[in-house]
Amino acid sequence: MKNLLLFIIVILSAVIVISPVFADIMSSPSYRIQSDSVNIGGERQTSTSYHLEDTIGEIATGLSTSTSYKLKAGYQQMQEVYIAVSAPAEVAMSPDIGGLTGGTSNGSSTITVTTDSPSGYVASVKADSSPALATSSYSFADYAPSSTSTPDYIWLIAATTSEFGFTPEGAHIVQKYKDNESVCATGTQDTVNKCWYSFSTSDETITQSYSANHPSGTETILKLRAESGSSHLQVAGEYKATIIITALAN
Repeated sequence: MKNLLLFIIVILSAVIVISPVFADIMSSPSYRIQSDSVNIGGERQTSTSYHLEDTIGEIATGLSTSTSYKLKAGYQQMQEVYIAVSAPAEVAMSPDIGGLTGGTSNGSSTITVTTDSPSGYVASVKADSSPALATSSYSFADYAPSSTSTPDYIWLIAATTSEFGFTPEGAHIVQKYKDNESVCATGTQDTVNKCWYSFSTSDETITQSYSANHPSGTETILKLRAESGSSHLQVAGEYKATIIITALAN
């Protein structure tokens, strides 16, 4: 018998959105100006790697501080973005898997991302090792979907292997994890316990939003599954995985 444990580490990553001096929010059915500035010129310049925003004609701009206050005046100083991720607890997967008989073990963790960024956020997951679920000597292979870039609608492994994977569920999951009730990466459904994929040591985007959700935030459930096939011998032990969650404001 073995206990399958998952440790979740949360990384908070915030970015600064450079915006004009805050005034009234102007909007129409098609557009929204979150912040505006009164000046005589300026523009946004972009390349593959960088973007530059400038303005001409503002005075008394910059960062001013005192013991009690902080003033950010002007187009390039005004607006900072808040973003936070809830701290999931360690996940103990169950039931234990029989080393000789095989079986399936499941677990889940709820992640809540909250941001006041008008452009929303993006969140990703990755493992700190490959394979993700392992002891010091043995491991479960990372789940191998039938297509390397598309999740499997139904979890399926060979009887001669053992594998570990995940699926996200929630209001903000990206298109890759949505389905049409038979195939993933197409349709608009978020069918329960479908669209399984593999962890890797590279960031995998699971949720994204294009608007603020402060103060309530949005929950995403990260469901985890490990299975040892009926014809596979899995050495008994305590298998562990460390999963890193990263959230960035757009």
